[in-house]
Amino acid sequence: MSSEARRVEHQMTDKGYVPVYTTAVVEQPWASYSPTDHAVWGQLFRRQREILQGRACPEFLTAMDAMGMSDAQIPKFEELNVHLQQATGWKLIAVEGLLPELTFFEHLAAREFPVTWWIRRPDQIDYISEPDLFHDLFGHVPLLMNPVFADYMQAYGAGGVRASTFGPEPLANLTRLYWYTVEFGLIDTPEGLRIYGAGILSSKGESIHCLESAAPNRIGFDVQRVMQTRYRIDTYQKTYFVIDGFDQLFKATVDPDFGPIYYRMKGAESIPAGSVLDTDRVFNRGSGEGWLADGDV
Repeated sequence: MSSEARRVEHQMTDKGYVPVYTTAVVEQPWASYSPTDHAVWGQLFRRQREILQGRACPEFLTAMDAMGMSDAQIPKFEELNVHLQQATGWKLIAVEGLLPELTFFEHLAAREFPVTWWIRRPDQIDYISEPDLFHDLFGHVPLLMNPVFADYMQAYGAGGVRASTFGPEPLANLTRLYWYTVEFGLIDTPEGLRIYGAGILSSKGESIHCLESAAPNRIGFDVQRVMQTRYRIDTYQKTYFVIDGFDQLFKATVDPDFGPIYYRMKGAESIPAGSVLDTDRVFNRGSGEGWLADGDV
């Protein structure tokens, strides 16, 4: 474990932001957070908790309360770990920034969730191009209290470690699965569609857009369909995939051997982010308003 916590951020170049990776695990330097850091956390926390009432899945809000997260100050990882370890055996580890894929998978497989220790600046309140403490901690961590979702995350990590031995194409497929579930997933509940993806839960605008805008598609989850579908990193998503429950996620990841799925998809054309297929279970066919014609990844 590194003794000094650095703030490792993407670098701006003439070609835009370039990701900078780090593998270091550090102690959360809680005493070094400034009053401004705590104020940014508090402002974001209050805003999102208000917006997410009636929009986030109930498991998320219940877990956040059970962990004792509040707007008072940036939480201490060691205190949250007491709740996580008791509930699901997970623990948080502090990292300096974006991790390489294999390193990230290895941590998940070991039931360790990496949380960037530093928080965005006040001028980045509404948008930051990379995961910071607020995104990681507020968006991702509460659902690790849910046993089924927690098991899905570990299974995903183990699947990523395996996929890394198969080459770049399976890794791309697995990245899409994470994107459309853990980051930008919706869940069908008796009260209607709700949010469970951390990329939405930590975003003011997308929390509203994903459920209430007519622009995006909302399509029933199918693991191979998701793995073939490109996505957006620069705008709201064109498509959101809807799970019936966390059990569906876990079974999709654990029950099948992904080897045959990778084999079936080998060399296949990827699906544009905004496409709707004849075989899709459609909750909403998007109007496409505001969509950019290019930029899917």
